[in-house]
Amino acid sequence: MYRSLEKELIKWKKSESRYPLLLRGARQVGKTYLVEKFGKTEFSSYVSVNFEAQPEAIACFENLNPDEILLRLQVILKKPIYPGKTLLFLDEIQVCPKAIMALRYFKEKMPKLHVIGAGSLLEFALVQGKFSFPVGRVQFLYLKPLSFEEYLLARGKKIILEEILESENAKIHEEMMYLVKEYFLIGGMPATVSSFCEHQNLEESSRIHEILLSTYQADFSKYATSAEQKYLKILFNGIFQMIAQHFKYSKIDAHIRSRELKIALDHLQWAGLVHPIYVSSAAGIPLSAQLKRTRFKILFLDIGLVQHFLQIDPKVVLENHLIQINRGALAEQFVGQELLAYHSPYQEGQLFYWEKEKKGTDAEVDFLYVFEQQIIPIEVKAGSSGKLKSLRTFMKKKKSTIGIHISQNPLSFEDRILSVPFYLIGKIPELLRKYSTS
Repeated sequence: MYRSLEKELIKWKKSESRYPLLLRGARQVGKTYLVEKFGKTEFSSYVSVNFEAQPEAIACFENLNPDEILLRLQVILKKPIYPGKTLLFLDEIQVCPKAIMALRYFKEKMPKLHVIGAGSLLEFALVQGKFSFPVGRVQFLYLKPLSFEEYLLARGKKIILEEILESENAKIHEEMMYLVKEYFLIGGMPATVSSFCEHQNLEESSRIHEILLSTYQADFSKYATSAEQKYLKILFNGIFQMIAQHFKYSKIDAHIRSRELKIALDHLQWAGLVHPIYVSSAAGIPLSAQLKRTRFKILFLDIGLVQHFLQIDPKVVLENHLIQINRGALAEQFVGQELLAYHSPYQEGQLFYWEKEKKGTDAEVDFLYVFEQQIIPIEVKAGSSGKLKSLRTFMKKKKSTIGIHISQNPLSFEDRILSVPFYLIGKIPELLRKYSTS
């Protein structure tokens, strides 16, 4: 299964000035698989340490000297490690904070050794900061669920998106929209995609979705106290009904203090399971400079998991307009997930939306997109581009030269509105370069 991050890993390998790498991302997005594939195809030897499965390896990092660490690891693992030829993978690295600290010394004293660390709950170790983190001596890469383009490659589809940009073939558009609907059901979790590619069985995919959701809930005990787990479970079970809506703690449970649910929400965010979309006044760049932390929406990690939890009938997805399903929540989940997937892998990625500040108005733009120092409004709506009242309100107020309308409609550009079908979200930069100068 090809992941676009493989290109970045190869660049990292070849760089003379590389840093030890920490691969970040939620559990089950394919971090271990990706590193193992990379190690076995790009290096003479690949050595992996899993600190959960091999706790004896923790003692190898009592001394932070790289020479002593490698000597001890080679004794335990019974495998040689050659700087410049071996990829050393430190999996579940959050279990051994000293291994994270040691990354600094690998950079300073053994720069030829390729080292990658990863962990399903790494974010908690980084946020809690109970150790001296090697600031400036470590590089980050972020892995997310498969994007729609990666999904197409996994499905073995030969449709080339670059050709679609130049084509007005209605049959290709129809086929691509069917594949988008398929992705709404399957999502981008590697285990589900792999199973569906092999078996073409939605029931089997649903079974894997259930296992993944159960796994995430079982993880609560690893990063929350017994009291906190109660609120985590309540929030987890209620959050799917609030996808792409203005988030209010009272809608989860009016009888629980928002403080308790906020802690639970922070935990889910650190676990990589939810992603906030903050409102921004869009007064300038960066958008984060004008965000309101108390005003936000929520996306979940993966649309396939959302669809499964909400128990939406696959026939409803396959036979209806995507934006009409679940009041458009699935469509916004898909767009937000795609925007994050194509974001720079060297940053976690942030999402923002805009709403008119004047009371008594309901103008709202679903997403804000920064392109070449311009703030581009994005609306996810059914119908024609002529009825996009909020989008046009934003464009007038902010003097935008172009706006984006994402829907099931074919690609078009009219009256400064770029209509982008769901399957071309990954090509937005190319489309903006082409049409923003038109």
